[in-house]
Amino acid sequence: MPTTLTINGKKHELDVEPDMPLLWAIRDYTGLTGTKFGCGIGQCGSCTVLIDGEPVRSCTLPVSGVNKPITTIEGLSKDNDHPVQKAWIEAQVPQCGYCQSGQILNAVALLDKNPSPSDADIDRAMDGVLCRCGTYPRIRQAIKNAAQ
Repeated sequence: MPTTLTINGKKHELDVEPDMPLLWAIRDYTGLTGTKFGCGIGQCGSCTVLIDGEPVRSCTLPVSGVNKPITTIEGLSKDNDHPVQKAWIEAQVPQCGYCQSGQILNAVALLDKNPSPSDADIDRAMDGVLCRCGTYPRIRQAIKNAAQ
């Protein structure tokens, strides 16, 4: 059954089952592989995308449940020059990098709603986006830097 998804401003007509998780539609049918599979149950946040500006775990959301624009890490900026991406690099956040697309998109959604978050705001907003490398202090610093 054809499904139309708007991803990073481009319409994609996909011939997929309506219960296919959005993650697999994005990765396997559009070739956008920046969104990562982590746990498959929506608990780790590696698969986070923005749907109409809201962070959503794409591994558990069926494509039939999506009717608003989707932004993946590839669509955040053309040249990796979004303020959050620049702050991430400046603060040397990534180690393995696997969770970074989910971390960055979650941080973007936070700063869009709250341009001057406190530590508690950051911790609350970023809760559930796991980093196995433990770079949480650098993630918090990068968010503060991007807020400036």
